[in-house]
Amino acid sequence: MGRARGTGVILLAALVCALVLPAQAAGRDRGRLWVESQNRALQKQRSTLSEVARKAMPSVVSITTQQAADVQAASGEEAQKGIGSGFIIHPDGYILTSAHVVEGAAEVLVSVLHPRGYVEDYEAVVVGEDARTDCALLKISAPRKLPVLKLASASHVRSADWIVVIGNPFGLAHSVTVGVVSYKGRTDVTPNGRDGDFDYIQMDASINPGNSGGPVLDLHGDVVAVANAVNVAGQGIGFAIPIDIAKTVIPHLKAHGRVRRGWLGMSVQDFSPEVAEAFNLRRGRGVVVTDIVAGGPAERAGLQVGDVIVGLDRRSVRRAHALRWQVAARGVGRDVQFQVHRMGRPLKLTLRLEEMPSEEAPTPSLATSTPGRHAGAPQSVLEDLLSPVPRSKSRQAGPPAGEAGSGTGGSGQDTPVP
Repeated sequence: MGRARGTGVILLAALVCALVLPAQAAGRDRGRLWVESQNRALQKQRSTLSEVARKAMPSVVSITTQQAADVQAASGEEAQKGIGSGFIIHPDGYILTSAHVVEGAAEVLVSVLHPRGYVEDYEAVVVGEDARTDCALLKISAPRKLPVLKLASASHVRSADWIVVIGNPFGLAHSVTVGVVSYKGRTDVTPNGRDGDFDYIQMDASINPGNSGGPVLDLHGDVVAVANAVNVAGQGIGFAIPIDIAKTVIPHLKAHGRVRRGWLGMSVQDFSPEVAEAFNLRRGRGVVVTDIVAGGPAERAGLQVGDVIVGLDRRSVRRAHALRWQVAARGVGRDVQFQVHRMGRPLKLTLRLEEMPSEEAPTPSLATSTPGRHAGAPQSVLEDLLSPVPRSKSRQAGPPAGEAGSGTGGSGQDTPVP
């Protein structure tokens, strides 16, 4: 009887606690203007980032290069070794990296992480490289199938999305940095003053000398970009080339060792009030033909300076940079159809793409868009702002005269990272 009474008291006390404690908690919550989160999403995100880095690590390689003997002799300095990063894209040993990592190198050494934890070194062959997209394809011969990273698309990446960068900064192999996408489609920058086919993803993940060529991964662990350039005047501003560009040029590099670009022999600019005024055009959409190369495909097809291109093969055209890349990526020998507005009248013109002439010997211009503009000059509004993340571990020194550049509207100067 006494035992039953004691059990009843305990159950009653437990029931009171079960009712009172939530009521007290609810009372405390009513006094707040917010509801406390358990940070489950953040914990899950941290776990995801860690898992992405862990799984990708075996596919990321470190690259060391040796300068050619004639370059060393000309500089009068000791042999310099360059550093960079890359990642395996095929089990047979094909590796993607940045072209400037292996540019001018007489020897390329690739360090691969073995499944047992030690590092293996292989001499690599440069299968092909392309300066305009800053992509290079390497090949090593390993005694086993190698782990690869999957190449996704940058099209699904949005601003503020998390990304993971893995590389070899300052020779510190397999270093991981994490950040978010700051901006997509950054075309108003020119790496080290070189004109090229770039469409940068801007990010705040740290990249440093040696990161070039390393993968930029999304939360699925897939490659969405290749780490490429850094603004040395700013903090937390890095740039990467969308993997879609690399996926376009890789087959060319494997088949030909270079990219055979389609070429039309013309220059275009985005439609803007200034361009409209210069060519006496009405406000509209599309891109404006500002320059025609004598004897080129565009001249032979009948395109004229001042024509407004609004479509390419039934797809609308809005940006000059995008049109330029779409034409180049189609390759040599393809026919393309332009939808054009000329003095308000619609036209359709068919052009056959030819191979881009050598940049060392530019074809003379038939017409120039505006006084003082040089044909073929970069269209960037921020000349020389960016420097590709250098591969060389040279001594700390100031840049040679004339190599520093400044951004439009800014007072700082940007030079290559030493």
